[in-house]
Amino acid sequence: MKLSGIAIVTIFVAFSVHAQQASMTLFVTSVGKGNGADLGGLEGADAHCLALAKAAGSKHTNWRAYLSTTLPGGDAGVNARDRIGKGPWRNAKGVVVSGRGDAVNMHDILTGSDPAGNFSTAGGDTTCGNWTKSGEGSAIVGHHDLTGLKDTRHMKSWNSSHGSRGCSQDNLKASGGAGLVYCFVAN
Repeated sequence: MKLSGIAIVTIFVAFSVHAQQASMTLFVTSVGKGNGADLGGLEGADAHCLALAKAAGSKHTNWRAYLSTTLPGGDAGVNARDRIGKGPWRNAKGVVVSGRGDAVNMHDILTGSDPAGNFSTAGGDTTCGNWTKSGEGSAIVGHHDLTGLKDTRHMKSWNSSHGSRGCSQDNLKASGGAGLVYCFVAN
């Protein structure tokens, strides 16, 4: 059987895209879980990352959501940056990235983190009840596209721009989000 030039290119491109996705170590979720910021805690958020990564062809099994948590009183918690390691991370195109993520249609990405990637000590609920609430509360979000209402470092932060309007799906959508998270392969 003789293959045409177009068929060979198509096979090569399909193989290349699959290989790139298999080696990706970072992405922004394309969809939220559908229940606002109630991701089922860190365990549920990690499972969401793993399921989406597998669907995209990733062979990695140690996907972690870039999310911080806090304990009551705000004295301690889990740092998002400690959950993912030091990288380097590769996007679906195989390009090493700095952690800013891939472009998606939604602007706000849930993190619950301060600008250094640590749990927030700002006080109040900054993680929608450690990612278990879909009603009252708030979560710190970052801007994947590095744009904000003002031209300030804080408003342009990829991981700590502002608090959400609430934890419900509707409240997250109202400020430019959809319950999306950054997912990294932990190392």
